[in-house]
Amino acid sequence: MIGPGFISRVSSYADIQGIDDEPYDTGVAGLSVYRSRKASSLRPCLYKPTFCLVLQGSKEVHVGEKRVVFTTGETLIVSHDIPMISRIVEASNDAPYLALSLPADIQLMRGLVNEIGEVDIKQDKGETLNVGKADTHIVDALERLFALVDQPVEAKVIAPLIVKEIYFRLLMAPHGAMLRHLLQQGSPASRISKVLSFIKKEYSKAFTVAELAEIAMMSSSSFYEYFKTITSTTPLQYQKEIRLLEARRLLMDFEYSVSEVAFNVGYQSPTQFSREYSRKFGTSPSVDKKSVRNRTDYVSHANNN
Repeated sequence: MIGPGFISRVSSYADIQGIDDEPYDTGVAGLSVYRSRKASSLRPCLYKPTFCLVLQGSKEVHVGEKRVVFTTGETLIVSHDIPMISRIVEASNDAPYLALSLPADIQLMRGLVNEIGEVDIKQDKGETLNVGKADTHIVDALERLFALVDQPVEAKVIAPLIVKEIYFRLLMAPHGAMLRHLLQQGSPASRISKVLSFIKKEYSKAFTVAELAEIAMMSSSSFYEYFKTITSTTPLQYQKEIRLLEARRLLMDFEYSVSEVAFNVGYQSPTQFSREYSRKFGTSPSVDKKSVRNRTDYVSHANNN
């Protein structure tokens, strides 16, 4: 259970830092605070592997046909880089949506798996996006980690130990199954993660499903099936989502015209780019270019919890 004192301390910190509708990096081991005083419309974004604890309010995310709601006292675990749309469901001036998040350090977690042994980790079927009730040990660890935000000397020594503890708890949690699959060398989840990293890096280039399957060292049919299971979309649709999210980020830079942005992200036709951009974001790139700096529904090509 999350104590009112913990919520009050995080709220006071948010007040001091002026946090409002954007994740704020505390500077302690990747720990971020997010606060919103009002419900929001659905926003496209890219979730990176992360862990989030909701202290107050609720939020929903949509991945393909799947809808997930997480609320006060629940934790969200995201195992792969996934484009999605999300919105704040429950928030107000008196009781804002308030959450803490940590990036999922896959390499550190792999080290933990080596320490505890794979035989000790249950191999249940998992979901890329999973919600579960907050474990009291995780809440306690996050409270101790947050307590270091104004203690830089202690944070250097103690924060890595607390983060390691949190990762251990996540690996052992019932809703950490996909993380456990991901950490198995050569598992489908691990192979798909490798392909997602490739697409994110080379999103502007053209490639076939067969070429991606070769990277995953799978047959085309097996790769396609696993890819869709993990991402809730197809490889080429995933690439399109990454392109459009990156295009919207580039539109913030007035140095680029709409056509230049289209070509930079891999489109051969600015007309097709404008059509697909408008379909995704509900407005044309030219209109967005003029207003995106002041739009309240903009979410950058980054994690937003």
